[in-house]
Amino acid sequence: MKDGKMAKDLGNEEEAVARAIEHDIIFGRLGPGERLREETISREKDASRHHVRQALMILERSGIVSRERNKGAHVRAYSADEVRQLYDVREMLTRQAALKIDLPASATDIAEMQALQARYEAAIESNTLPEIHATNDAFHVGFFSLCRNPYLVNMLKRAMDMTYVIRAANMGNPDQLASARAEHRAMIALLAGTDSWALSELCVQHLRPSKSHYLKRLEAEESESRTSRRPARQAQET
Repeated sequence: MKDGKMAKDLGNEEEAVARAIEHDIIFGRLGPGERLREETISREKDASRHHVRQALMILERSGIVSRERNKGAHVRAYSADEVRQLYDVREMLTRQAALKIDLPASATDIAEMQALQARYEAAIESNTLPEIHATNDAFHVGFFSLCRNPYLVNMLKRAMDMTYVIRAANMGNPDQLASARAEHRAMIALLAGTDSWALSELCVQHLRPSKSHYLKRLEAEESESRTSRRPARQAQET
């Protein structure tokens, strides 16, 4: 085997393991903060420890996985403050990109967005969560690439990656998917007009349900934790 072919195959193996871990997150098999043990992943994915280690590094660079000294790798988990701060950044970048799209967009650009939306809707109809995630991200990257600023688009992609765990927690919600589908269609419709502010506002509002869902989940977990601690304290006092 040539060195170049070997390197490509090794890279494909690492990417495949990384995608498999992503799918476990999407399907809820791995939750925020959950430990990612190399030996367990190696056994479950039938992959070498080396490939698993490299896959975790890929996910760490994407912001999906975090690693702490002496604690190993975990699915990235965010505090409420971190979620708000991260979405402040993502909303700012999203608004700026939307405002920089020249309106009305060309018929070619609109047709390309309609094609991306058709693939997204097909994924929803087939209820294939990994494909829903992939086609949704492809839609967003394609849409904001219309701003013609590759640096801004790359920063937006980075923010999207960092919110992956937050978005995955609500990805299979039927009501949210119905809303997202309608909002995507409205975004495409606004490309044919001249109201940049309306477009930017819709794009920002489109991001917020996932943030709200994750924050409510954190609040519920904190409330449950307080409730479970209360009987223990009462028992100690008696």
